[in-house]
This record gives sequence, structure tokens and C-alpha cells, in this order.
Amino acid sequence: MRKLFVFVLVGMIPLAAHGQTHPLQALIEAARANSPSLKDLLPKTLFDLKERGASAVWGQDFLFAVETDKTASVSLDGNAPETMTRVPGSNLWYLVKKMRIGVTHNYQFYADGQSMGQAYRYDVAGYGPDSYPQPGVPKGALSEKKTITSKIYPDWNPEYWVYVSPGYDPSRGAALMVWQDGQNLARGDLYAMRLFTVTENLVHQKLIPPMIHVLVAPKDGTRHRSIEYDTVSDRYGRFLLEEILPEVEKTYKIRSDGYSRGIGGQSSGGICSLNVAWYFPDKFSRVLSNIGSYTALQWRPEEHLDGGNIYPFKIRREPKRNIRVWLADGSEDQESPRAGSWPLQNIQLANSLKLRGYDFHFRFGDGMHSSGQGSLDLPEALAWLWRDYDPGKSAQDYEMEPSERAKPVFRVKISNRDAW
Repeated sequence: MRKLFVFVLVGMIPLAAHGQTHPLQALIEAARANSPSLKDLLPKTLFDLKERGASAVWGQDFLFAVETDKTASVSLDGNAPETMTRVPGSNLWYLVKKMRIGVTHNYQFYADGQSMGQAYRYDVAGYGPDSYPQPGVPKGALSEKKTITSKIYPDWNPEYWVYVSPGYDPSRGAALMVWQDGQNLARGDLYAMRLFTVTENLVHQKLIPPMIHVLVAPKDGTRHRSIEYDTVSDRYGRFLLEEILPEVEKTYKIRSDGYSRGIGGQSSGGICSLNVAWYFPDKFSRVLSNIGSYTALQWRPEEHLDGGNIYPFKIRREPKRNIRVWLADGSEDQESPRAGSWPLQNIQLANSLKLRGYDFHFRFGDGMHSSGQGSLDLPEALAWLWRDYDPGKSAQDYEMEPSERAKPVFRVKISNRDAW
């Protein structure tokens, strides 16, 4: 851990020296100085302060912030709540702590000693160096928000953004990643995944090819997002292939082979990503799924519609697809009385991939239904998904890694109660 922390600090110093202080670094420095500027900086830099609070990380400095008219405190890693500092003239509260990096931490806010209505705690990543801007690494470019009119999803004008990494060659065409919940990722380092910074660092290290990210936002509202993402059918895949990507290709040259295309997301965006690759493996062969909702959110038997709960069995029983899958979840992920168990379904899915000989990797920690573990792992996940990529090829038969083939299937033990 100590060596990793030193490396991160060395990478940050040139940014400040050239007057390019990162917004997150500036925010935490202001919090450490108890600066009056926090009243403006906190809501400008962080989101959802009133709804559920937020966190920010720079090196070993972790900032926790929330908005409430009561006395706020925060519990870190299950310890007793610590009283937070109020920003003068506001209902904003904050706490800055030195914490370990290379792991995730969890936190929960309280107001006057009462939990602020969270169904579960949240995770935050202690990022490694590939999630920070590094000196000498070229920057990519993010487009303005773009809008189209959909026929596949009537009465909706989908929104999306296009990020172009350094090294993009318009004469050759780029590798592609499509991401769900693009409105979050478009915030760059102000969103937990830090997708653009990670991409720039990995491209610079030649661990992934230069690529284009297409960030697609769901229709407003939780219900519409679930219909798009959690329904098991080819509809969302057709929406991407017939409506979104043709618009993108009017401006950018993208590889058309599935070997050069990936798709990723978390929660319902995770199952959506697997769903698209399952129905269109010739167009998308690399899948990144964090805290995927392989549950019965959109299972509607009366309408003959399948939900994500069927995927472990589809994988076992249907013809094998030529896809590569990074799958991740945590033991503290959520349970739903109607939809089912996120952790158990992800374990089931991992065993199905294992038994059918898929090229997959399953990261199962103790995280919750949040982006913490996925954000920490993003550099490793992208490098694993795109390992051995050869731009001179247009196809590859994916095979399970020998290290995975030698391992047994996953087994479950109950750890929080007596066996009988």
C-alpha cells in the first residue's frame, strides 16, 4: 500500500505545479482549510447531496458530504458515527479523513442520530494510480450531448455523448465501448468510475486500444430505465445498432466487427450489456457487468416476457456465444421481496459461465449495490477485457483462461447465522 500511495502523489504534483488543480483536489483542499468557498464548491462538484449524500477521493483524502438541516454525522466502515462540520450559512456538512487506498470503504449518513433513510450503506473506492490524471498522458475529447428520435422506443428522444480517446485514427476506425447510464459517465472524474482518465492511462500504457466510448442515457424515470435495460429481448440491442450507432458513425469511423466492440454498465446497465452481447455476439463480444441485476425486475410471464433471472439458465441451456465477460458483485448487494437476490443470481451466473467454458472473470467481494468496487476495478477490468487485442484481426475464438479452468465452481457458505 505505501508504495502505491507514493506513486499516486508523484503523479499529482505536476498538475498543481502548472496551475491545473483538479476539481476534486481543489474541493478537498478547501475542506481541509474550512474555506468559505465550500458553500459553492460542494454542490458544484458533488451530486445528490440532499438525497443520499456523496463522497470524493483524492489520494488518501476522503471527503464525505451531505445536506440536512439537522446535525449530521457519518459512519465509516461500520464504526460509530463521527460528527461532521457544518459549512457556515448553509445546511451542508462535511468530514475529511485519511483512509486506506486499494480497497473500498463504506459509509452511511445520520441526521440527529437517525439514519437518513438509506436502505443500505454506500461504497467508495480507494483508487489506484490509473484512476488519476498522470503527467505526459494525452487527453481525449467528449462531445456535447446529442439527441435523436427513436422509433424502436416511441415517444422518446434518446440522449448520448461520444468520447474519443487519444490515438483515434479516423482513417482506420476505432474500437468501441457502449455504456449504459451515460449521463453519469459523461461527468468524467466527477463520477465514481472516472472512465475517461482510466481510458487515457490504459491507452498510453498500450493495455487497451485507442477507442470511442458511446455513453447512452436511459429515458427519464426508474420504470422506463428498467424496461429498457432489464427486459430480456433483442429490442435494446436493435435500438443501439439501428438508431444510435448509425448516428455516431456519421461523424466517427468505428470498427464493425464484434471482436472490436464491447459494452458495459452496472446494476440494470450490467444485465443490459450482457443482453445486447447475447443477442448480437457478432456485434458486441466484450461485456463488463458490475452489480448486474440478473433478477426478475422485468419478468412478466403473463406477457411472455423474460427477466434477468433467466440468464443463468439460458447460458447453461442455449448454444454458447463467443463472448468474453467481466462479472462483479458483492455479498452485501441488495435483496428484493419480488425481484430476488442480486448476490445469489450473480453467483449462479458465474457458475453457468464456468460450466459452459466461457472466457469470464468473476470478482465477488463484500460490496453493496453501489459503484465502489466497479470503480476501483475499472482499470483492471478494461485491461482484462481487451487483453491480447490485435487491430489486424477481426475475430477471435475466446477461451477460458487456464488459471480459471483449474479452479472449482463457486460454492456458498452462510456466514451471518447458524447453519441449523
